[in-house]
Amino acid sequence: MEKLRKKIVKYRVAILIIGFLLLIPSAMGYFKTKVNYDILYYLPDDIETMVGQDILMDEFGKGAFAMEIVEGMSAKDVAGIKKEIEAVDGVAEVIWYDTLMDISVPMEVLPEELKDVFNTDDATLMAIFFDDTTSADSTMDAIAEIRRITNDQCYLSGMSAVVTDIKNLSDKEMPIYVLIAVLLTCIVLAVSMDSWIIPLFFMLSIGMAVIYNLGTNVFLGEISYITKALSAVLQLGVTLDYSIFLWHSYKENQERFPGDKERAMAHAISNTFSSVVGSSVTTVAGFIALCFMSFTLGRDMGIVMAKGVVFGVISCVTILPAYILIFDKVIEKTTHRAWIPKMDKLSGFITKHYKVFILVFIVVLIPALYGYQNTKVYYNLDATLPKYLESIQANDKLSDQFDMNATHMVLAGSDLSSKDGKAMLNEMSDVEGVRFALGLDSVLGSAIPREMIPEELTENLKKDNWQLILVQSEYKVASDEVNQQCEQLKGIIKKYDPEAMLIGEAPCTKDLITITDKDFKVVSAVSIAAVFLIILFVFKSISLPVILVAVIEFAIFINLGIPYYTGTQLPFIASIVIGTIQLGATVDYAILMTTRYKKERCAGREKKEAIEIALSTSITSVFVSACGFFAATFGVGLYSDIDMISSLCTLMARGAIISMFVVIFILPSMLIVFDKVICTTTKEMRKIKFIGGHHHEE
Repeated sequence: MEKLRKKIVKYRVAILIIGFLLLIPSAMGYFKTKVNYDILYYLPDDIETMVGQDILMDEFGKGAFAMEIVEGMSAKDVAGIKKEIEAVDGVAEVIWYDTLMDISVPMEVLPEELKDVFNTDDATLMAIFFDDTTSADSTMDAIAEIRRITNDQCYLSGMSAVVTDIKNLSDKEMPIYVLIAVLLTCIVLAVSMDSWIIPLFFMLSIGMAVIYNLGTNVFLGEISYITKALSAVLQLGVTLDYSIFLWHSYKENQERFPGDKERAMAHAISNTFSSVVGSSVTTVAGFIALCFMSFTLGRDMGIVMAKGVVFGVISCVTILPAYILIFDKVIEKTTHRAWIPKMDKLSGFITKHYKVFILVFIVVLIPALYGYQNTKVYYNLDATLPKYLESIQANDKLSDQFDMNATHMVLAGSDLSSKDGKAMLNEMSDVEGVRFALGLDSVLGSAIPREMIPEELTENLKKDNWQLILVQSEYKVASDEVNQQCEQLKGIIKKYDPEAMLIGEAPCTKDLITITDKDFKVVSAVSIAAVFLIILFVFKSISLPVILVAVIEFAIFINLGIPYYTGTQLPFIASIVIGTIQLGATVDYAILMTTRYKKERCAGREKKEAIEIALSTSITSVFVSACGFFAATFGVGLYSDIDMISSLCTLMARGAIISMFVVIFILPSMLIVFDKVICTTTKEMRKIKFIGGHHHEE
């Protein structure tokens, strides 16, 4: 490190030039990285619903699916619109009344339930299949084109339409997320630091690290829109500390080496690197824990964010020192007195009243744990999107006018006999909440001769190995009713054809609920175990990892328990990733204070005095760090119209503040209560001996 730090200082201009040059390939990588807007895509490939989607693509050339509601048009005009939609690039086919039979045949000839499927008093319905997946570019372009050619009397509903709206909304909001995060963080730093302009250089160096991170995502092929939207904000929040630490270390070393700024910076770089590597390891461990999810959105987010922390560390010890030294004169001119007061009185008050805070811990723990275990989560991805989106309006119309919500698809063997096919369709139609089951046999089962069935329909619904059946449900995706309905339907289709599969948004979401429930337990266990082992290694102690992890987990229980008492439902992904991110990112506050406590205790100070010193020297750092994390995420939480992103940012912002309070008030009290146990179970503290409640060195 000795040689490296001197080289960083010596070649600072070259480092900055290389840093700027690296932005070019990073920007190219960023624009080449595909973004996936379909959350269900991240389900494991080997589950039946996903296998079925692949068969639908391979055999039928059908991927995504949507419903178009057409109001107040004659049958002839609707047929014209259908033709136009069929001509759109990316549309595989459109099923409407004229697909079932010639438009000259009166609609009354259709079976009653089929006639009701396509019509209400003033509206008719057509099913649109696309030839690629829900979030494929061709599908989203087709959605945009269909919206362009159909007029105000048409409404396009379904998952692909929702995903297209999420893409447009996310692309519009993302630059504003970054702007809000940067502005609020600069305000917090300008107030809490001793220079008006230094926050700008922090933002520039972190911003470059963010661009490197986003650019290298090209090697992953594609990332989720949630990862894309959050990565810049989250990277800013979790790596800001490193810049603050470098600046403080540089100022301290300037006092040690007056007039020699290069030497002061060289020492600051090595001090920062050794400290920052320790604190970044817990943050990286938290993100790596997400990679253990079988729902691979976790891996997507985990890899990108772990990579972001590494880029943050590298940037902090190379690019930031270069900025500070090159713009030294400008920084000097903008210094001011830091406005955060000394916290000596507060630390004395906390150590004096430690029993009160232990009591607070015990009293709050029970309701916090209860709220944490009972907070409601939602899985329906369009449930909390803004009502002004076209897809949400269309979904509401489909529900209100046609009493339709989820659309399931059944893939059954093409060799299923006509008799069994009809029996299966009848049984499915009788399941509570099923509006209709539409397959070849439901059309053939009426008084219509086989010759009158258009060949196009037979081809659309039957291929070499499989036949396709559409099942329309009255129930909303992710509701208990639809999950129960999926179970019943699965039971029926397996009875007639053991190889048959139930696919679609609702069955996929049902799988999502089962899988993420397991993932939640796995990720929590992995992140706690990883952080526990890191602290064990850092402190060479059995008791300290237990205390530190317990304190931060207590903060997590409070944070994730609050929505239960406010009646707020969380998006399912928030409940899985927030605990891990909060643990990884804020356990550093506890490590910082505990390191100083251990140092003072080993130097021969009595427990309360050691804890008081540790507390008074750490409060400012913990406060600034938590406020920086809060600033980076809070504004985005307030601004975003996408609840998935808004909830995650709000929880992260609140989590940082809760962790700060818990570390400042509860941790010192814990250290006082368990001091004897800590000294006995910590390698370097065993030499401390106790006599009548006091101690002396051996």
